[in-house]
Amino acid sequence: MKKFFKILLKTVVSIVGLVALYLLSAYLLPFIEVPAEKTDEPKNVEAYILTNGVHTDLVFPVKSKEIDWSQKFPYENTVAKDSTLRYIAIGWGDKGFYLDTPTWADLKFSTAFKAAFWLGNSAIHATFYKEMKIGEDCKKLEMTSTQYQKLIKFIDDAMDKNAEGKYINIKTKAVYGKNDSFYEAKGSYSFLFTCNTWTNEGLKISGQKAAFWTASDKGIFKHYQE
Repeated sequence: MKKFFKILLKTVVSIVGLVALYLLSAYLLPFIEVPAEKTDEPKNVEAYILTNGVHTDLVFPVKSKEIDWSQKFPYENTVAKDSTLRYIAIGWGDKGFYLDTPTWADLKFSTAFKAAFWLGNSAIHATFYKEMKIGEDCKKLEMTSTQYQKLIKFIDDAMDKNAEGKYINIKTKAVYGKNDSFYEAKGSYSFLFTCNTWTNEGLKISGQKAAFWTASDKGIFKHYQE
């Protein structure tokens, strides 16, 4: 019995230590900035980062010389089907959180547990907007065409595709409004790789300012404060 309690104590101490290490890392690592890439190419591509206070999206004009996102994420897959909307916000996250948790009050322990420990599937959430308003929750990015193409590939690599190479729309009524839709994605959400970690990786890949690592939206936005 004594041996059992020693093992139990060591297990508890180890878990508490790991949690403490994670919390400390989650606090400190976002302060380390990955600087923007130096380039002589003109920065003529408009983009944004957007947060709802918890989750971040990458936002682009729907149509540019580099890509027409409406060919990848059709307006027809939204309730409104409004093709006059000029911007698209793209975010990656846990499928269970997206589809089964419309509000925090609806969050189930099973959903949170699966998301935290690589047990769930992931999804891409695409939302169309009429305009972008720069503020505390929305920051503008300026990137080169080459950088944007890297970001396009980053998003494309995150997508599950059918036999025809098209993104797989998730047929669901669990949308957040009239102008959004969900798609099957690759990878698994976890406490080490969250929706905001994904956005941060996209910023790194495309040569934008980013945090060394972050699990939160604040870890990204702290590097875009004026």
